[in-house]
Formats: sequence, structure tokens, C-alpha cells
Amino acid sequence: MTGKQQFILILILGALSTISPVSIDMYLPGFPAIAEDLQTTIPMVQLSLTSYFIGIAAGQLLYGPLLDRFGRKRPLYAGLVVYIIASLGCAFTNSANGFIVMRFLQAIGGCAGMVAAQTLVRDLFPANKTAQAFSWMTLVVAISPMIAPAVGGYVTVAFGWHAVFVILAFLAVIIIAGIYLVLPLGKGPDASLSLLPKPVLKNFYYVLSQKQFLLYTIAGGVATAAPFAYIAGSADVFMNIYHVSEKEYGWIFACIAFVIIGSTQLNHALLKRYRSQQIIKASLMYQSCVGLVLILGTWFNWFDKIDLIVLIALFLAGHGLTNPNSTALSLAPFSNHTGSAASLAGSFRMAMGGIASGLVSAFHNGTSMPMIAIMVLCIIGGLTILIVGGSAFKMNERRSVIEEDDPGVL
Repeated sequence: MTGKQQFILILILGALSTISPVSIDMYLPGFPAIAEDLQTTIPMVQLSLTSYFIGIAAGQLLYGPLLDRFGRKRPLYAGLVVYIIASLGCAFTNSANGFIVMRFLQAIGGCAGMVAAQTLVRDLFPANKTAQAFSWMTLVVAISPMIAPAVGGYVTVAFGWHAVFVILAFLAVIIIAGIYLVLPLGKGPDASLSLLPKPVLKNFYYVLSQKQFLLYTIAGGVATAAPFAYIAGSADVFMNIYHVSEKEYGWIFACIAFVIIGSTQLNHALLKRYRSQQIIKASLMYQSCVGLVLILGTWFNWFDKIDLIVLIALFLAGHGLTNPNSTALSLAPFSNHTGSAASLAGSFRMAMGGIASGLVSAFHNGTSMPMIAIMVLCIIGGLTILIVGGSAFKMNERRSVIEEDDPGVL
């Protein structure tokens, strides 16, 4: 594969992975306008974010087996069509409950891109290059938060929040064209795989029986829920507590995303000298330290707007290191069950994101503490799981080696 082909491939895969982040980020500046127009509250609008995360978690479990059974493109086309219809439904709904339901359906369709992109990386790149490929994809995905909230803020001011969802539907049409014209097929259909519940569950059980998958999916999933807590609470914190405008909020979001982009580039350099396992552990320890400063500063009211922006950016910089490496390590053990593995890993991450965003909404108290506390707890939880689970994993490996050397050892 030439450098040009790799660039085009990463661009298309990144666009697929970007569908859901853009769907999340672009409508954030419109939260106050949506609440006013639908005659509801900000916490109620935040639940549309939670329903989106739940939809992604559920949808990925569906697409994993479909991508393994029917190949990569057919389920992808079906999901994107659902996404387009649901996006238009979001644009024209007139109730908060209807909006929440449409967001759920939008997620069910859009998550096809996330699962397919991860699966195709495993199909098209050698195992020793997947972490770098995921890092490049993270770079493409990270650009979207720089653009989407700013665009969403301007669109909301100029045309109203409904126009945001019309634009999302149009972007999905463009991505479908790119898939048809450029994207390789990847691994073909496998007629031997059944979609009946028992065989599907058997495949999932096989994936879950791989200790490496389990460790890095759980630790990475809990840790990478931190950005979702930020996404859920940041509009309320900056627009209602610090009184920034929709446009200003978009630029704040973009600046923080720029820092995450920088960390993905740092990951490329680090992978030349360190293993993914080492990078994840160091990143989570760094984030835990910054997170404790955030907790203390928020509790004692040390921060003004700029202080908070800088510290959140430094905190979330770790996401650019943790996410691509944990994803690569989760999928590394698989070749024949990649779709199922990607769907399970992605589903767990989004479930954790849904829980984190739901907790931000549930503990809403007019301060930034619910958002900050949940962000930090996610990181500390991920680090704890990684350390404890990693120790248990190594202990089991040593025990297996001893038993192989001396079959009489119990």
C-alpha cells in the first residue's frame, strides 16, 4: 500500500469514525436554544446526549456480527441510511421526548461507521501498524471538535438549531458517496457465521474470554468516558456559569480539541520508543494528577474561566494517548472475530460514556463540580482497573508457565 493510498484510506476511515463525534459536538452550542424551543430544561436536553450514547452502545453490538457475516459495506450503507432519516427527524421534532428518541435512532445508525472503521483498520493494516493507524484516525476525529462546535454555534445563531441536523444528514450522504467510490471492501462476507442468537453469543463469549481484550476494553472504556462527561456538562458550565456565547463556546471546545490533536501526534513519537501498554499507564497516571488539581481548584473556587479551560485541556490531552493504544491492544488478539470484538469494545466505551453523561445530568447543581468530579473518577477508575487487572493477568501468565513446565503443580 503506497503512502497516498494509506492517506486516502485513513481519511475515509476517519470520516466514518467522525460521524458520531460530529453528531455530538455540533449541536452542543444549541442546548439553550433547544431547551427554549422545546419548552424544556437543560438537564432534559442533556438526556438527549445520554440517549445518543446508549444508542451507540446498543447499535455496536448489532453491527459487529453483521459486519462479520455480510462483509463491511452492506451493513455500513444500511446504518447510514437510518442515520440520515433520524437526523431529519431530529430537525423537525417538536417535543423533548421526541427529540430524545430521534437522537437514540440517529446513534443506532451512525455507530455503523465507528465499528466498520475499527474493523477495517484490523483488516487492512498489519498488526504491528494498527496502533499507528488508530492514532492517525484519532487525529482525523480530533479535528472535528475543532470545527463542529464552532460551525454549530454560527449555524444556530444564523439559522436555528434545526439546521444543524439537516447539515448532519447532508454530510452522511457525502460519506456514503466516498465509501462507494474509494473505500476497499476489506474482509468479505462469511456465510459460515450465523446471526442466530446462540452462535452470536458464542462469538461474543469467545471474544470476552480473551484476557487481553477484557483488560484493555474495561480499563480503556472507563477512562475514555471522561471526555463524555466533559461533553455533557461543558455547555452548561461555560454558557450558564461563565456566560460565554454560543460562538465563544464553540471556540473553547475547538481549543481543547487542538490540544488532543497534539497528544495524538505525541503518541506517534512515543510508539517508536515505548510499548502501548507503557503509554497507557503513564497517560492515566498523568491525568489522575491533573484531575486532583481540578477537583481541589473547583472545590475551593480557585479557577476563573481561563484557568478552567487550560486545566481541562491538559487533563483531556491524555485521551489522545489512551484511546488509540487501548483500542489497538483490545483488537490485537483477533483476526476472525474482529467485527464482534470491535462492537463489544465500542459498545462498552459508549455505555460508559452514557453512564458518565447521565451522572452529570443527574447531579446537576448549577456548578462545575459534577462534570469535573465524574471526569476525574473515570480516569482514576481506569487506572485502578489497569493496575489491578494487569497484575492479575501477569500472575495468571506466570502460573500457566509453571504448570506447563511442571504438570504436577496445582
